[in-house]
Parts: sequence; structure tokens; C-alpha cells
Amino acid sequence: MRVLVVDDQDLFRGGFALILSAEPDITVVGEAADGLEAVALAEALAPDVVVMDIRMPRLDGVEATARICARTSAKVLVLTMFDVDDYVYAALHAGASGFLLKDARREELVAAVRVIAAGEALLAPTITRRVIAHLAGHGHPRPELANRLPELTDRERDTLRELARGQSNAEIAQALTVSEHTVKTHVSAVLSKLALRDRVQAVVFAYEAGLVTPGQDG
Repeated sequence: MRVLVVDDQDLFRGGFALILSAEPDITVVGEAADGLEAVALAEALAPDVVVMDIRMPRLDGVEATARICARTSAKVLVLTMFDVDDYVYAALHAGASGFLLKDARREELVAAVRVIAAGEALLAPTITRRVIAHLAGHGHPRPELANRLPELTDRERDTLRELARGQSNAEIAQALTVSEHTVKTHVSAVLSKLALRDRVQAVVFAYEAGLVTPGQDG
């Protein structure tokens, strides 16, 4: 896995790079001290994963994430000392595939990079609770998103609904009485038809489109 580490603080940036470089399956291909440098290096070095700080000079992590996701195939893992809601939602909407606080243990950082490089998505448990609480407070579906739900088949909508409830592929397969392979096919179709990068984006879409409401069916 090729990783680009972005942080304006030398101590954090060097520490993250050192932790990741110690893993046999991870190569740190570059380091950036601000958002503009991050975008340039992401385009030049083609990393699989970008470990991204939020608060940086010249260009913050949210805008850098948006540009990197628009211009490259890299997945972005956002790391920050701040679990302020606005940063979480802004980073997710910008295209981030994961979000961890900087006080995460080293093994959590390494695991997060591997998960995201594999095409999955990751949110720290505290962040997940904040996302759901935020979505619960915005009870009105966004019409432009709700109008796209008919693009999905009935079974694809069922799959998206289960995704939004935090179900794994195995759990979705059991709930829908289908194979895990079929679930993977449905998940891929949902992401493709709705132009979503990963499962986190799908969860946010499901809530904002009104397909699922917090607390529904437990």
C-alpha cells in the first residue's frame, strides 16, 4: 500500500510516517505539510491512501480532501485532534473514507489504513455516534437525494437500508436471505448508480435521502 502522510506539525507527520513505514505491507511515498502540497503530491505520487490532517495553513484538510478525491483514485483517512461535528460532516461530504482522532492507538491507525486501502470505510465509534445524532437532528429528507432512490431496484434499496443500519455483508445476507456474493453485487450497484465512493458515503446518503430514519426498527 502506498501512503501519503499530510500534517502541518512535524512531530505528528514524522510519527505517523514512522509508524506506517514499520509495516511490511505499507510504503510511505511522501509527506506534505499543508493542503496545497498534499494535492500536488497526491497527483504526482498516486498513493492508495492519504492520511490527512484537518487544520493546516494555505489549504485545510477538508478542501484538500475534496480536490484529491475529485482528481485521483486515492482514499482519504482524516486524522484530527478535534472531533467537532462540522469537521466530521465536511470531511465526509468532501469524500473522506475514514475518520480517526489523533489519540487513536498505533495499531488502530495501521488497521484503518489497511481497511480503507481495501476499499472499505471506517469511522471511529465516537464519530459514528455523532454522525447518527447529527442526522437524527435533520429530519427532513433532501429532495434532490430522495429523487434518486428510484434509480435503485427494490433489492438494492433494501441493501442500502441495511447498510445504513451498520450491518455487515454477512448480516445483510442473513436479513435478505441471499448469499454474501449477492450482497456484494448489490452494494457495488448501489455505489455505482448513486456515484458514491464507499459504504460511509452510502450511509450518509440513506439518511439524508430519507430512506432510513434514526431509531427506525431499532
